[in-house]
Amino acid sequence: MALSIDTLTERDIAKTIDHSLLRPELDDAFVEAGCRLAATYDVASVCVRPADVRRATALLRGTDVAVGTTIGFPHGNHVTEVKVLEARRALADGATELDMVLQIAALKSGRDADVEADIRAVVEVGHAAGAIVKVIFENAYLTDDEKVRACHLAEAAGADFVKTSTGFAPSGATHDDLRLMRANTSPHVRIKAAGGVRTLDALLAVMELGVTRIGATATEAIILDFRARKAGTASAGASAGGAGPA
Repeated sequence: MALSIDTLTERDIAKTIDHSLLRPELDDAFVEAGCRLAATYDVASVCVRPADVRRATALLRGTDVAVGTTIGFPHGNHVTEVKVLEARRALADGATELDMVLQIAALKSGRDADVEADIRAVVEVGHAAGAIVKVIFENAYLTDDEKVRACHLAEAAGADFVKTSTGFAPSGATHDDLRLMRANTSPHVRIKAAGGVRTLDALLAVMELGVTRIGATATEAIILDFRARKAGTASAGASAGGAGPA
């Protein structure tokens, strides 16, 4: 059964959104405006580039919006020591969520122990600081078998989320991939859809598949659409009530 606007609040929608500010050409003013927008709509987090973490932390201090950043982005093939250093610096600058890319080449080469160890190293650093760690698979480059193995390795390493994509590969989140990821992780491992979730309907559709976070750049459009539909539903209900028997 489709999710109903009637049963959802604006907070339900907003707190699924990681407002993405990752494109390489974004200047300081754009990032700052994006952080203010995230605060206005009280989303779950902003996901900013590592160099922007300190600025975002200052801008969002006192709000309920977390600051997240990327580790080993976007290809995942940094050596583990560099990922750990990135994580430590991000945490020191104020990040409380880390979206790391797994070692794609190692996974495709069958070096599963290396993939798990790489994830675990970042998870241990993140969890020691009370941070959430999300593991990006970049599904566009993986077979279904590789996606399943990635699910099992991320969970074994202690990851909080598994995530479809960086948003920079040829494709992003697909419903088939989300179903596969949900079926191959335990309930305590959450799912993040990134890449292509640009509308309220698209967000509702992935929520039905078990997604609890999305990466989005269309945050304002999604929330304003929700407000408009919610207001329309309320108006229709009031009209129907007024037409009923006294």
